[in-house]
Amino acid sequence: MQGLKLLILFTLSSLLGLARTAPQVPCYFIFGDSLVDNGNNNNIASLARANYPPYGIDFPDGPSGRFSNGLTTVDVISKLLGFNDYIPPCASANGDELLAGCNFASAAAGIRDETGQQLGARISFGGQLRNYQTAVQQLVDILGDEESAANHLSKCIFSVGMGSNDYLNNYFMPTIYATSRQYNPQQYADALITQYSQQIRILYNYGARKVALIGVGQVGCSPNELAQFSQNGVTCVDRINNAIQIFNQKLMSLVDQFNTLPGAHFTYINAYGIFADILKNPAANGLRVTNRGCCGVGRNNGQVTCLPFQTPCSNRHEYMFWDAFHPTEAANIIIGKRSYSAQSSSDAYPVDIRRLALA
Repeated sequence: MQGLKLLILFTLSSLLGLARTAPQVPCYFIFGDSLVDNGNNNNIASLARANYPPYGIDFPDGPSGRFSNGLTTVDVISKLLGFNDYIPPCASANGDELLAGCNFASAAAGIRDETGQQLGARISFGGQLRNYQTAVQQLVDILGDEESAANHLSKCIFSVGMGSNDYLNNYFMPTIYATSRQYNPQQYADALITQYSQQIRILYNYGARKVALIGVGQVGCSPNELAQFSQNGVTCVDRINNAIQIFNQKLMSLVDQFNTLPGAHFTYINAYGIFADILKNPAANGLRVTNRGCCGVGRNNGQVTCLPFQTPCSNRHEYMFWDAFHPTEAANIIIGKRSYSAQSSSDAYPVDIRRLALA
């Protein structure tokens, strides 16, 4: 079994074109939601968990809490940055492990504290920041003083991907949340960005200098939204995607604002554009099915997400989506690689993660 795991890791390294070298940065800290959660929700009272088969069917350790059949985008990015091991969930990382970073992401989390509350416990971005502040204090204790910790953190990559659930599990869920009656899409994006800006400032104040802000993807093209709102089950839901584009435009402006701070190197990763590019020409990316989940129930395999021990599709490498909401490993590898090294000038602004590491 151990030999099989090593073979899988070697194959992945070959696939991503990696050589065994020292990491390009000493540490990688990750904040986000279920797109990058790798186990932080496993032991909390939440419906937003993925620590059961067939999740992880293609991951070396099986179900880990990742909402995919295999790797997430940050797993791909961590390998491209040169880390030998995947970045661990912060829920189980401690001591010297923190020197290489950890993953604070939590499924169902949002910028707003109430986002995702119908799914039970989750760690909002505010909660993830509080956990990060605790981790920084641990790093101060490990390294001996605040200056040493600040110097260490200034060399790390930080990736932050929030906002999807503030639309999916808040604004576009009017039977549970009042936000769509309180704000039009422009006002809601303004409210989110105002709060997000304050939260990201906390990250900066606690040592983050090389920060990749991941834009919100095309939520209106997910199997779940297609199942609910698309007449033909293929055409993406414009009112959702249009609202998200307003948020993303403001997020790009936020990058410019933060780059005026001393020592700051912020960048925007255009997940929406990368996603749109793949959907435009899936065959060029080795994909064939873009509107259905590989594992799920109902219309588009998107009305109910992947059930415990459900048999998924066998040709997972041809699917864009693993379940009702989340990409397959195949899609995550494409998105992760383009986030790290931009394929198009629109993939990142002003720089991709590879150049951010050199900043």
